[in-house]
Amino acid sequence: MTKYVMKRLIIGLVAVVLSVAINFVLIRVAPGDPITIMAGMDNPNQEMIDHLISKYGLDKPILTQFGIYLSNIARGDFGYSYRNNQPVMGLIGQRLFPTFLMTFSAAILALVIGSALGLAAARTRDSRMDRFFSSISYIFDAMPGFWLALMLILLFASRLKWFPTMGMINMRAGYTGWAHVLDVLYHLALPVICLVLLNVPRYFRITRAAVLQVMSEDYITLFRASGMNEKQIFRKFVLKNALLPTVTIFGLSLAGCFMGASLIEIVFAWPGMGRLLLDAITKRDYSVLSGVYFIFSMMLVSATILVDVVCAALDPRIRLE
Repeated sequence: MTKYVMKRLIIGLVAVVLSVAINFVLIRVAPGDPITIMAGMDNPNQEMIDHLISKYGLDKPILTQFGIYLSNIARGDFGYSYRNNQPVMGLIGQRLFPTFLMTFSAAILALVIGSALGLAAARTRDSRMDRFFSSISYIFDAMPGFWLALMLILLFASRLKWFPTMGMINMRAGYTGWAHVLDVLYHLALPVICLVLLNVPRYFRITRAAVLQVMSEDYITLFRASGMNEKQIFRKFVLKNALLPTVTIFGLSLAGCFMGASLIEIVFAWPGMGRLLLDAITKRDYSVLSGVYFIFSMMLVSATILVDVVCAALDPRIRLE
């Protein structure tokens, strides 16, 4: 098991380095640059432009810039934001918790609801409930996230007035203590509902398909023929073997939800990584973009390694292969 984990860690490290390298190059070869924006578009001062280019090291070859960047992040230094002149990790740290709070809450709820519905649908195959939830899952899976977010705001916030339209807290109220916690949860409800509706269909279909596949195996038929109780078969054998695909999807969906929540954050004006990423793209803030993409890469690789280890612990055949 230790050898298996070490192999996955090495592969993950290589994947992060490659991701950092690709993002670093693509950001800098894209049209536009931060210096032009900082110096002003109407009447740029060439002396200021030359000074800023030299200050941020943009006059060096791109390979030299990349080498300096790698040596800096190895020491935990992600540089300074061109736009805000603040440490990149400080800016990311301010936005990381709101994003994590929203995405983790949505991922857990989507896992529980989607898996429960998938189990119920598989055990009542071809019933009205199975056909209904299967149809609904395809409808929600086809919906664009930003469109669903706008529809939820239009219905539940603007028309019914059940939830706030934007933000993380009520700035005017200035709540403290448990009142502040409840205020955050109140503002969190609508973005989480949106993410849950978008992710439940994935868990539903995966769980349903996995349960149906396991229930059709020969050894399950043998257990039934021997007179074993159906509930005992399902609890001891079907559920455990059908759990692996769901665990795999949960780990990858958690990382994907973390990265894909940017549009949802922007629509709901949630002060997370999405707004920071959008501002960095529009201002060509290379340092912030590189830092955000590094965090996204680390999240995806960490989730993948964790999923591999959990699946290997549940099924020894995986690590033997």
